[in-house]
Amino acid sequence: MIVLGIETSCDETAAAVVRDDRTILSNVVLSQIADHAPYGGVVPEIAARAHLDHLDSLIRRAMDEAGLDFGDLSAVAATGGPGLIGGVFVGVMTAKAIAAARRLPFVAVNHLEGHALTARLSDDVAFPYLLLLVSGGHCQLLIVEGVGRYRRLGTTIDDAVGEAFDKTAKLLGLPHPGGPHVEKAARDAGNPDRFPLPRPMVGRPGCDFSFSGLKTAVRRHVEALGDGMTDADRADLAAAFQNAVAAALCDRTIRAMRMMRESAPQATQPALVVAGGVAANQELRRRLTVAARENGYKFVAPPLGLCTDNGAMIAWAGLERFRLGHCDGLDFAPRPRWPLDPATKPHAP
Repeated sequence: MIVLGIETSCDETAAAVVRDDRTILSNVVLSQIADHAPYGGVVPEIAARAHLDHLDSLIRRAMDEAGLDFGDLSAVAATGGPGLIGGVFVGVMTAKAIAAARRLPFVAVNHLEGHALTARLSDDVAFPYLLLLVSGGHCQLLIVEGVGRYRRLGTTIDDAVGEAFDKTAKLLGLPHPGGPHVEKAARDAGNPDRFPLPRPMVGRPGCDFSFSGLKTAVRRHVEALGDGMTDADRADLAAAFQNAVAAALCDRTIRAMRMMRESAPQATQPALVVAGGVAANQELRRRLTVAARENGYKFVAPPLGLCTDNGAMIAWAGLERFRLGHCDGLDFAPRPRWPLDPATKPHAP
């Protein structure tokens, strides 16, 4: 099986072709960072127009790099949600057009499932495994029991961790997107112990997250420093923030690992998978690697290029669903919200 995957849920326009032996035949991503940088964040209308302008040429490039024609495809997959609805519409309608013109099956992919299954593309991870999904819009801990089968153990009660990185970067005067710049400032010269910051939810029951109070604490330190904030101040605050985030994520994840042990004792050495854009953070990977080893888990993080939004993860998730017999009609409606766990309040069409 060979599947074309299309991703347009936020500010990356992406297309990829993946084969069922886990070979990525092509993976093309066009970033819109420069388009959104003047605004300090993603502007939905600008993102949707950029997808519309560039998606056709990216698909053509992905097919050319794969050395294939549309007739060689088994199916076409596209992100059907959740995400910025204008961009999701562009990807879904383009995929439907290809499917209709070439008489190919169409598979609508949950963007979160794309992240959730990436470790099976990169590392052939077996079910069940524990997933820490950390991105600009999401922060969740889930047990991945199979394709389309997810049990959520915890989620953020306010802000996503990626959003917290972006807001902190903006407070520190660092460029957008914030995650890589906060990480660089912390790594280059930051002292994580200089500024006291809270460790939200650490030690509390359950596996939920919270980052709103942490952002507020950073803002108060920035206000106290005023116009005299130096590069050293900025680096120390970045390091303190990153350290607090890592501590919170590790604490919640350790609790989830213990909960999974209780619910799935047959898994002798299950995997802890971290996915999503924030999974590219090296300090977080280091801390989670230690936590996994100490709790008898194998730590798996996809390559950096597969952590951020990309078409290969959508192609692979579409392929996994399609080979189980799942495809969608051309009347599928894009969804701005689409929870993975069926126990979560369902999306209202």
